[in-house]
Amino acid sequence: MSASTRQDVTRGIWAALASFTLWGVAPLYWHLLKHVPSLQIVLHRVVWSALLVGAFLTWRDGRHWLRLALTGAPRLRAMLLLSSLLIAFNWGLYIWAVNAGHVVETALGYFINPLLNVVIGVLFLRERLRPLQWLSVAIALVGVLWLTWQYGRPPWIALALAASFGLYGVLRKLAHVDAVTGLGIENAYLVLPALAALLWLHGAGLGYTSTGPGDTATFALLVLSGLITALPLIGFAYAVRRVSLTVVGVMQYIAPTLQFLIGVLIFDEPFDRVRLLGFLCIWVALAVFMADGLRHTRRQRQAALADLA
Repeated sequence: MSASTRQDVTRGIWAALASFTLWGVAPLYWHLLKHVPSLQIVLHRVVWSALLVGAFLTWRDGRHWLRLALTGAPRLRAMLLLSSLLIAFNWGLYIWAVNAGHVVETALGYFINPLLNVVIGVLFLRERLRPLQWLSVAIALVGVLWLTWQYGRPPWIALALAASFGLYGVLRKLAHVDAVTGLGIENAYLVLPALAALLWLHGAGLGYTSTGPGDTATFALLVLSGLITALPLIGFAYAVRRVSLTVVGVMQYIAPTLQFLIGVLIFDEPFDRVRLLGFLCIWVALAVFMADGLRHTRRQRQAALADLA
């Protein structure tokens, strides 16, 4: 590996670390907007993210990026329209859950997500699972069933977050467009309805605007929500082009781990032994899943080297 390549990989690792850390501490930011209805936060998030991502893509690809991305691709448009609705639902549920005191359950959702992605791959992409992957899914299912039995209800927030993001991932995998361009197109679908809704709320006297000291600070936080949305996605897109997916896959657990710690240690959400047992099942399942992935990657590399010899 050349010095320039090593430097590129190092930059990619730092970009991934920054992205996952920002996603992990995001509950602290959304908590500052606890007094704003979740729907309004999402609307602002869409509008300001659309402006920032659109500006970035215009700088990177020129002002015709949206037309070029969509020309002659009706299937792509349909998939990105559906993915935009899924990510908007995911954002809305996540922000509501954080500000309603369910940060620990949102963390559970993002711990479950990689395992649910495996199941979605089997159902929608006809992928085959290795025995240890089946084992990890089974252990995770035991954890979810345990939490359901103990609390008298399934962990709906965690499951809905994992399912919506998992289905979003399937659509983005099938849509042949890079991560940032895809986000820009998704935002383009959402921005006009979001802007119209914000203008209506403002006209009805229900929106948060910069009309007073408190509202000015709130409005500034809402504007910066676009940055909080766009930066980690751009950093993630930068990282996956330079770092192996195995490394990125392991690093992704930084985000839910930080969310979990924030929920328990800072927001003082309840976390007793009953809930711990359910989380332990999920964590064991993840450990099995990652160990199998690392072993499979190592075998593929050894086989590739053997073919070259």
